[in-house]
Amino acid sequence: MASSESWPPALKEWVAGCLGKMTDSNKDEAQKELRKVISDAYNSKALWTTDWAGVQLQSLLPKPLPVANNLKRKLQDNISPNNKKAKKNQMAKAAAHTSFDVNDRAALDRRAQRFAREHQIEAQKATPTYNTGGQASLFRNNPRNSHLYDHLRSGSPFLSPDGPEGDPNVPNWDKHTIVGTSQEIFKDYLRLTSDPKPELIRPFPVLKRTLAELTTRWKAKSTNYNWMCSQLKSLRQDLTVQRIKNDFTVTVYEIHARMALESSDMVEYNACQATLKTLYELGIPGKISEFTAYHILTLLHGHNRSDLNLYVGQLTTELKGTPAVQHALAVQRSIAMGNYHALFDQYLKAPNMGGYIMDHFVERERIRALLSMSKSYQQISLHVVMQELAFDNYTEVREFLQKYNAAIFKNAGSPDPDKNIDCKTASGPLAQAFEEKYRKVQIKGAI
Repeated sequence: MASSESWPPALKEWVAGCLGKMTDSNKDEAQKELRKVISDAYNSKALWTTDWAGVQLQSLLPKPLPVANNLKRKLQDNISPNNKKAKKNQMAKAAAHTSFDVNDRAALDRRAQRFAREHQIEAQKATPTYNTGGQASLFRNNPRNSHLYDHLRSGSPFLSPDGPEGDPNVPNWDKHTIVGTSQEIFKDYLRLTSDPKPELIRPFPVLKRTLAELTTRWKAKSTNYNWMCSQLKSLRQDLTVQRIKNDFTVTVYEIHARMALESSDMVEYNACQATLKTLYELGIPGKISEFTAYHILTLLHGHNRSDLNLYVGQLTTELKGTPAVQHALAVQRSIAMGNYHALFDQYLKAPNMGGYIMDHFVERERIRALLSMSKSYQQISLHVVMQELAFDNYTEVREFLQKYNAAIFKNAGSPDPDKNIDCKTASGPLAQAFEEKYRKVQIKGAI
């Protein structure tokens, strides 16, 4: 996009002159022609080579009355209505004076020259006189022309609504597209209750600086998630109202989604994931493999088997072959087969931020794994449970069992590495906890 310095002063003066000549009767037609002329010059890279002072908009040329009507009106004004004979004689003389042979080339040339002089006089009368500051002021302060002034000032090309897109970052760009003017780097998120105002919306270059500053602060751990989330939602809102959809938009949603995962904010993560799906479908590049894997894990978290099978069935072979998606599909198979040994190994080796999503359903799978173990063994050591179910230490295992009233040991007085869980007694509370806490989630399919 051209900067404001790339607009020739001669172009600005010419636009100001054109706008000053517009009236209510020719405004729509003239503005449409104005946009087309500048659009054509912009696309052909002729903004600086065009002699703008010599360009004339056809829609601003005076519309003269027919010659016969002008002569008839002058004769009617200059003669007495009672003198019918004089009126008839004068009309006959005028008709004789103005009659000419259509094949007489000299007469046609004289007529064309006469109308050219009349048009020039009329144009000079209609053209306002300015000094340098007055011209810009009239151009800027006329409410009818304010949007055109903003385009010149911001460096945006004038384009016809039926012409090419005015901004390559905005699909389906048209004259109604909002372009923000705010230079504020940070802005808290507020839900819109009325039409957005450009002076409160940050343009694309400012939004890029905002994201850079936010990511720097997040990496430095110099701010909390609630403030960061508000800033990112505000950034997303400014992108939305300006209909900016490009690789930067994808980056914003991907970054916010990762921060939400890191902060266990699944609500905001799901909102970002839904928008990313739409942006990816538009063909905008991004971390498609990474977020496809996240979506599979999210569906596993919600136990949405039908949606999961449909989604996986639509994936391309190429996408299924990427490491992140392969891992997510392996997790799906482990859960379906009840292979808890493989599942918790995959949990420890989850790529990217997949482990943050698995954190939300790993507790459920640990209960299922313990129930499966209790059917195979009369007792099982705390040490084996810690290793097989990917606990970090013995304290975590004991706290987990106590939470579900399953901390029942054969040798409660022994050190933790030697403690053995009484599987038969502990299986009852574990089964009850699973039914009460997780069976309802399976029925609702909630995330």
